[in-house]
Amino acid sequence: MSLKPEAIEKLCDLARLEVGADELDDVVDKLSRIVGFVDQLQSVDTSAVEPMAHPLSQPQRLRADVVTEADQHERFQANAQHVMDGLYLVPKVIE
Repeated sequence: MSLKPEAIEKLCDLARLEVGADELDDVVDKLSRIVGFVDQLQSVDTSAVEPMAHPLSQPQRLRADVVTEADQHERFQANAQHVMDGLYLVPKVIE
């Protein structure tokens, strides 16, 4: 797929990128090759390929789900200006 210089100029304007006139042809060529490569990748039939969660076939190591810290919420809430029923009270910021 070949991109037009006008489309690249518009894209650069939207992305707030400054591309000089001397660089424009090179940028158009490189982006056209990238888009062509993506088109090539999309043309491959991947319907029989099973999705992977990780590129390596190793089981995920999980840590034990245990409490490792003491409950100190009362100590922390003692520093708060307003607390009710174990919750911090804050001013309303959205009407």
